[in-house]
Amino acid sequence: MSRGRPREFDRTDALDKAMKLFWQKGYTATSMNDLYQAMGIKSPSLYAAFGSKEDLYDEVLQHYEQTVAPLIWGGMDSEPSPKTAIAQWLVHSAQTLTRSGMPHGCMVTLSAVASEGNDRLGARVQQLRNGGVELLKARLTQAQEQGDLPATTDIDALTRLYVSIQQGMSIQARDGASCETLLGVARMAMALWPA
Repeated sequence: MSRGRPREFDRTDALDKAMKLFWQKGYTATSMNDLYQAMGIKSPSLYAAFGSKEDLYDEVLQHYEQTVAPLIWGGMDSEPSPKTAIAQWLVHSAQTLTRSGMPHGCMVTLSAVASEGNDRLGARVQQLRNGGVELLKARLTQAQEQGDLPATTDIDALTRLYVSIQQGMSIQARDGASCETLLGVARMAMALWPA
């Protein structure tokens, strides 16, 4: 009796399942057995398809960047008004960070993989975080150049303020804050916009 071909799997679906698991539990706390069960893939197939757990996490970060991050950051670089773009980013954050069917909070913000001893993945997470900081800083700089922010505004400090608020929204979402609560935070954050 001949053995059949290995069971095919949907790579995107498998990445979705791994993403939710890593997002909820973190890198170290997610075991290979957890991944086999969640993804519905046996050990040899998982290693053949994704390599190591570290490689899988790296691919999951890319998957998150392509599928979830646009829900938060979409429009940040295309909205003509920088102030509107930042207000929408905070509203989208409140909505996405509390979305049903997904772990609450932001996978990238909540990741502690660097402090869990994985420097390569820690650098990758930091790169993603820094990309958001630079995009936000560019929009605030544009607002200043257009006269929507005073010339005396400390753009670096204002960038860090808004990033800190958005990252705090992520932690609060993980701790159970509702979308309505975070929308209130978003409104208050925009009230801090220098006149």
